[in-house]
Amino acid sequence: MDCLAPHDALDSSCNKGQDVQKEREPHVFLSKEEVKEKIQSYNSSVTDKLKMTLNANGIYTGFIKVQMELCRPITVQSSQSQGRCAHSNNETAFYLPDGCVNTLHISSTNTVREVIEALLKKFFVADNPAKFALYKRCHKEDQVYTCKLSDREHPLYLRLVAGPRTEMLSFVLREHETGEVMWEAFSIPELQNFLRILDKEENDQLQILKNRYAAYRGKLEEALRGVFKPG
Repeated sequence: MDCLAPHDALDSSCNKGQDVQKEREPHVFLSKEEVKEKIQSYNSSVTDKLKMTLNANGIYTGFIKVQMELCRPITVQSSQSQGRCAHSNNETAFYLPDGCVNTLHISSTNTVREVIEALLKKFFVADNPAKFALYKRCHKEDQVYTCKLSDREHPLYLRLVAGPRTEMLSFVLREHETGEVMWEAFSIPELQNFLRILDKEENDQLQILKNRYAAYRGKLEEALRGVFKPG
């Protein structure tokens, strides 16, 4: 797992109000020769050695990078996770650090839904894939647009058409919008883990608040003792 700093702290935050939904670009059918030319052009511009390969059957393979922008904790099947944890049986719920980017090797036939499933499987994430959505982030006319991809779209095709520059097109994994959450996709252990995490965070914040007021009270008492000190 590669961890990279977000390009823009505001754009990469979990404030979904910053998203701008744009009309999806139609998938233009490319002939095998056109695909070959685009792959040659793509590979000539690659700077990180993540090139595409065209197979004899016309299917091409390559790499995409997906930035993780998850506001809620994920559940994994191992005990080696790092972060704020809550355990239940063999599962662990924790928050991913901001700006994590994962690289996947996929083919031109892989759909968005398959990419999400492969990404979760790669890192042993036990959460239902239906909880997540893949977004594309594009730079057009000096503005950044974020658009949710449909399950049937093909990310590698979008990568090929846009070229290898991630500042022109990048992929982002997020949870569905709050109104779109499929609560039935959560298991009881997951919900219990989330409640434990929320309880821990509430207690931590309460303790921080108590310590702050205790320090403030101590300074006031010290100042009062100085004012009324005999002398």
